[in-house]
Amino acid sequence: MSTAAIAFLRAVNVAGKGRLAMADFRRALTALGLEAVETVAQTGNAVFRAVDLAGLEARVEAALADRFGLDTTVLVRTAAHWAETLRALPFPEAARDMPARLVVMPLTAVPPADAVDALQEIGSERVAAVGDMLFVVYPDGIGRSRLTTALIERRLGVRGTQRNWNTALLIAEAAARHSAPSP
Repeated sequence: MSTAAIAFLRAVNVAGKGRLAMADFRRALTALGLEAVETVAQTGNAVFRAVDLAGLEARVEAALADRFGLDTTVLVRTAAHWAETLRALPFPEAARDMPARLVVMPLTAVPPADAVDALQEIGSERVAAVGDMLFVVYPDGIGRSRLTTALIERRLGVRGTQRNWNTALLIAEAAARHSAPSP
C-alpha cells in the first residue's frame, strides 16, 4: 500500500540560485519509483505516492546531486502529517489577514523549545513550533526581517525550508488529491 507524501527542496529556484526545472524534478522522483508525481509552484515542492518512505530524503538528495549537480536538503512529510500540522496553526489571524507574511517551515528535526522562544527576541516576528514544523509571522515582510532562514537554522541547530501560507495551502490541496482513494 502506498502513502501520499510531499518532498520539499531547500533553497531551490530562490534568487536565481539552485535552479531546477520542475519537469526535471518530477522525472527524478519518478525514476526513484515514486508514483503520481506532481509539482506545486516553482519552489521545489512535489506531492506523490510511495510504498516506502524510509531513507527517501537521502535518496532524493543523491539523485538530484547525481543528475543535476544540485546540493540541497530534501524534507519529506506524509500528506497526513502536513494536513495535521496546518490544522494546528498557532497564528490563525495571520493566515486570515496576511497569508503572504505567514510562513510554514518544515525542519529536519524537532527544535529545542528554548531556542524557538529565543527567536522571538530578534525582532517583531512571532514564532511557534508545532513538532518538526516552525510557523513564523513576518509583520513587516520577510524581505525586511533579520530573522532569515539561515539565522533560524543556526539558532535552532536544524535545517529547514520556508513556504508562505498560500503555497502551504496549495501543497495541502495537491496532497489531499493524492490521499483520496482511487475510483
